[in-house]
Amino acid sequence: MPDTTVPNAHSNQPADAHAGVYRYDEFDKTFIFERVEQFRAQVERRLKGEITEEEFKPIRLMNGLYLQLHAYMLRVAVPYGMLDSTKMRRLARIARVYDKGYGHFTTRQNIQFNWPELKDIPAILHELAEVDMHAIQTSGNCIRNVTTDQFCGAAADELVDPRVYAEILRQWSTLHPEFTYLPRKFKIAISGAPHDRAAVQIHDVGLIAKKNGAGEVGFTVYVGGGLGRTPYLGTKARDFVPVAEIIGYLEAVLRTYNQLGRRDNIYKARIKITVNEMGPEKFIGLIEEEYARLPRQKYYIDPAIVEAIEQHFAPPPWENLPAVSAKFEAAKAADPAFARWTRSNLSAHRAPGYAIATISVKPIGGIPGDIEAEQMEAVADLAERYSFGEMRVTHEQNLVLAHVKQDDLYDLWLALDKIGLGTANAGLISDIIACPGLDYCALANTRSIPIAQQISERFADLDRQHDLGELKIKISGCINACGHHHVGHIGILGVDKKGEEFFQILLGGDATQTAALAEIVGPGFSYDEIVNAVETVVTTFVGLRQPGERFIDTLARTGHAPFKEALYARA
Repeated sequence: MPDTTVPNAHSNQPADAHAGVYRYDEFDKTFIFERVEQFRAQVERRLKGEITEEEFKPIRLMNGLYLQLHAYMLRVAVPYGMLDSTKMRRLARIARVYDKGYGHFTTRQNIQFNWPELKDIPAILHELAEVDMHAIQTSGNCIRNVTTDQFCGAAADELVDPRVYAEILRQWSTLHPEFTYLPRKFKIAISGAPHDRAAVQIHDVGLIAKKNGAGEVGFTVYVGGGLGRTPYLGTKARDFVPVAEIIGYLEAVLRTYNQLGRRDNIYKARIKITVNEMGPEKFIGLIEEEYARLPRQKYYIDPAIVEAIEQHFAPPPWENLPAVSAKFEAAKAADPAFARWTRSNLSAHRAPGYAIATISVKPIGGIPGDIEAEQMEAVADLAERYSFGEMRVTHEQNLVLAHVKQDDLYDLWLALDKIGLGTANAGLISDIIACPGLDYCALANTRSIPIAQQISERFADLDRQHDLGELKIKISGCINACGHHHVGHIGILGVDKKGEEFFQILLGGDATQTAALAEIVGPGFSYDEIVNAVETVVTTFVGLRQPGERFIDTLARTGHAPFKEALYARA
């Protein structure tokens, strides 16, 4: 985990045991274990009362340890969402031995453990280090875990494998001496395809791969996106930055923000505020001035480094298969439930005869993103059997097996269904993003999890869900927007109203390449009213839609007025 400006190729490493998962070298391993031992001593001081909780706070946050409403929470980094079966089994063991038997996948493609005891944290971190995992930079005013497209390396529309550049950015940003104490946390997302599956425009910096007129691959760079109490979509800073220059350009962005970002007001410290208070044109001009001053050759990414890192993400040994599997087609014809799953949970693969399978971690009535230890172990087994031993965490709190032969899909689905992970609802109304809310978070105004569960149960009929089509609901228990409600097709925001839980409805958000912020339709609804209000929105959509329209298509055509009228019509 180098402390240098330019990445380390680690070219002496052997090929990975699991395709598509980067392996740390001895330098990385030594650093992580030393960090664990440092924190072990600090935890012992806290347990002995030698330091107060307030004194301990900055120390624990640097190691991914939060203090929530009822207990400590440990957030574990999953760089760009990639896991292998060894790592997944270790996470399952930690859930079983040190927590309450489950973990929680987050919108940062990380995993959280909500109930560990402080005395056990060093042991947990040691066990993570044994499988090349840690909790560094999952908190604090630093560059957080870089997120990316969950279909990376497999998507048919991909221009460049974003994992390669996410890993380069990981090496560059980890313990970067200049960016360890930024004005506020800083989040980067990368999409390797023009179709944005990483929600790049709601990040501090977002990168979307593109080709220039000469056919060269680079990135469109967006700056200043973010949600929370003042949501903004990112502003395009540059239409094209060559891949070899991306670290230099990001160095200029971070330096500009680090110098100009406010440190006197936590609510105005994010780069989105700096960009919009100063004006995007002026801020981007300062980035360009800083970039011009940089010694460019110092920041160029050597093609040899890219090639060395690409070896870690080389395509697995796909078989030469026909584009259409007779076995797969026969299974769909014979089993309507499987056919339904294939419509919502499969995506096109770049290799003939393969598919990308999304595993919904949103069973009907379940808690979005929660997964039991036994399920983790089962998914690890299935990944080894059907997807070269690796899996991905999505920013929508699901899992992906990216390289499944069509011939194997029916057996995979049967196995997933047996462990409660075979729900055919990816991208549908019950595939809800929800923050922990008042059940866990001291900042929350309202509960989020029970609302998500009730909506899921209200729309439990999978045939109805498939008829409604793509419809993304996102729920936040407070204005901090951890549930991404601003970019939900239907967003739900919890607010406190004289000590009672109320929920505002927002419509029209979009986190893809056509990014848009949702608009509040009117006054909030009580805890007992909100699910019926969502039902009203959906019923209105069904009455208005034209053939082939998704919810957001109908909303764009009709505007908010008919939905507002239906929601607030007087009896």
